[in-house]
Amino acid sequence: MKTVLTIAGSDSSGGAGIQADLKTFEAFGLFGTSAITVLTAQNTQGVDAIQALPASFLKAQIESVLKDFDIAAIKIGMLYSKEIINAVKEVISTLDIPIVFDPVFISKAGSPLLQDESVEKMKELFKYAMVITPNRYEADQLFCYRNDDPDELRKMQDVKVPILVKNCLNKSPSGKVSIDILYDANEKHTFKSEYIDTNNLHGTGCSYSSAIAANLALGHPLKVSIDQAKKFIVEALRSAPKIGNGPGPINHKKGGENVS
Repeated sequence: MKTVLTIAGSDSSGGAGIQADLKTFEAFGLFGTSAITVLTAQNTQGVDAIQALPASFLKAQIESVLKDFDIAAIKIGMLYSKEIINAVKEVISTLDIPIVFDPVFISKAGSPLLQDESVEKMKELFKYAMVITPNRYEADQLFCYRNDDPDELRKMQDVKVPILVKNCLNKSPSGKVSIDILYDANEKHTFKSEYIDTNNLHGTGCSYSSAIAANLALGHPLKVSIDQAKKFIVEALRSAPKIGNGPGPINHKKGGENVS
């Protein structure tokens, strides 16, 4: 059995962060390990409190996992502070493992999830990743990305790793289509799927990036991994359990049943 590692925050409601990553890994038949960066008190209606763990303890978690397991891929999520970013950098800079980096610092609702002074520091991790997966708000702040700008590719050419901009939405004559765009060197690749009209979106970004990491661990190339991850998310959204009083979680188990 392949083993993967997620370095991310904990979601007490179980729908996002570490909990979503581990459910995703299991859905793809992988064994998931974890290193927690921050603890959150949250539910489907919002985040009530955040407690960062000491950077030294985070580093100890990662090193403990790496010295005992043959890790096939790593997913990185919420980092929160410069100290945590530095601790992660110290470890991953020496690794030769596929890394998917979800630069979690602005939520879908536009709320900040990273200390202001840490955004530039976070960019230092990009060169260690096989792909980074910002949502459209994060891509805007990081790369001045605009969904309706015909010149996006030129903006991305100076970045040395592929960038998958997720949660781009385009309306076609036949209905709504979910579109994600991968900027890879001088090429632009588009991934389309059915758009699932649902309010149950909690943890989709975390689960998407961890699904890409899972498929990389299984030996798939990047484009195939993205395609499989997108199929997984569509089915997980379609069968979302509708629990909680806010935007609920997706169905990771069902999503895993519908990917090859």
